[in-house]
Amino acid sequence: MESQKSDFGPEPTAVRVALWRALHIQIDEKPHVFEDPLGPQLAQEENWQSRPDMDADFSKPMRASIVGRARFIEDLLEEAVGNSHRTDGVSHLQYVILGAGLDSFAQRRQDLANRIQVFEIDQPGPQTWKQRRLQELGYSIPSWQHFVPVDFSRDESWWDRLISAGFDPDIPAFVASTGLSLYLTRDENRKMFRQLAGMVPGSVFATTFMLSLDQLDPRERSIMEFVMEKAENSGTPFRSLFAPSEIQEAAIEAGFKSADYISAEIIYERYFSNRQDGLRAGNAEAFLVAKT
Repeated sequence: MESQKSDFGPEPTAVRVALWRALHIQIDEKPHVFEDPLGPQLAQEENWQSRPDMDADFSKPMRASIVGRARFIEDLLEEAVGNSHRTDGVSHLQYVILGAGLDSFAQRRQDLANRIQVFEIDQPGPQTWKQRRLQELGYSIPSWQHFVPVDFSRDESWWDRLISAGFDPDIPAFVASTGLSLYLTRDENRKMFRQLAGMVPGSVFATTFMLSLDQLDPRERSIMEFVMEKAENSGTPFRSLFAPSEIQEAAIEAGFKSADYISAEIIYERYFSNRQDGLRAGNAEAFLVAKT
């Protein structure tokens, strides 16, 4: 049964994402697109493979989307770290994860993470729970991993809280946001774009977004309409869908120097096209990669 959200527990969506990432390496053929075995440990959920949303066939396109976007983000990050490499071996870069959930980058990729500063932004309750869970599993919290609690229900400024946590606005940053833009209004997305476009030159913002319905073929549009109805009924409506040109224009108007559209097809060609198991995501979710 799916974990229920509580003030001091992980969000159900964060649990689902973490478990799909783990399911990928358990049931899909090698080579794996993305390897993250820590989800079940962090989620602290027994018999998770028996959850209906973990069914191999049912979850196939969703887990493909989840592991594809996770791999793309970390490939971009690794490239950014390499571009900011210094002679002392330490990267001149900060990594910000918006809506971090049960992300395990700091635990999985210490080879990369200990060269940068990592900032995880999330709601206070789930974040406190995650820190306690990491300690229960024997993970120490390194000096370069910063937890930034932001109570969005109180309209707290995540940017102000980020700076209070040690983020240096004079140093380039790589900001990742997956599965968030669709829950924000267009005005809220534009406000975020304007904030991030003001980062120092050399910074990168990578965000997923959902394509507007008229961009989808009839079958996928029908599926998306069903998903949107379910989201509306559960109290988490989709607030923003974009045509690629719309979100690119919004990013440029906000002040970014460049704004590239990365389609689901590009992600497929990069990570899935040579697979024999038919693992692939739909076309509804895409990426915007904007640079200052």
